Amino acid sequence: MSEDNNNFEDEVKKTANEFTDGAKEAMNSLGNAGGENKKVVAGILAIIFGSLGVHKFILGYQKEGLILLGVTVLGYATSCLLIGLFFVWIPGVIGLIEGIIYLTKSEEEFYNTYQLNKKAWF
Repeated sequence: MSEDNNNFEDEVKKTANEFTDGAKEAMNSLGNAGGENKKVVAGILAIIFGSLGVHKFILGYQKEGLILLGVTVLGYATSCLLIGLFFVWIPGVIGLIEGIIYLTKSEEEFYNTYQLNKKAWF
């Protein structure tokens, strides 16, 4: 009976180690995403959630992402006034334009422009 328990413990440990190794490998591959992966993810997120600045956070531009998010929140908060409606659509249009620009650039051009040279807007 104790031999069965020992075998079971060994199998559980082996499975847990395999799972841990797989999770570490997956996290490393996500953390080291190349230009193409960031380009596609940032482009799609810019088109879908551009007004929230998600694509800026993906590229590492926290200040610009917070600006887009802040303008959107401010717009929704003041949407009862007519001026709030003006602030709601501007970040969305910026995100749409940036998403299209990201997706139409070559991988090398995207990497040089947005990751090496840190061009924040358009």
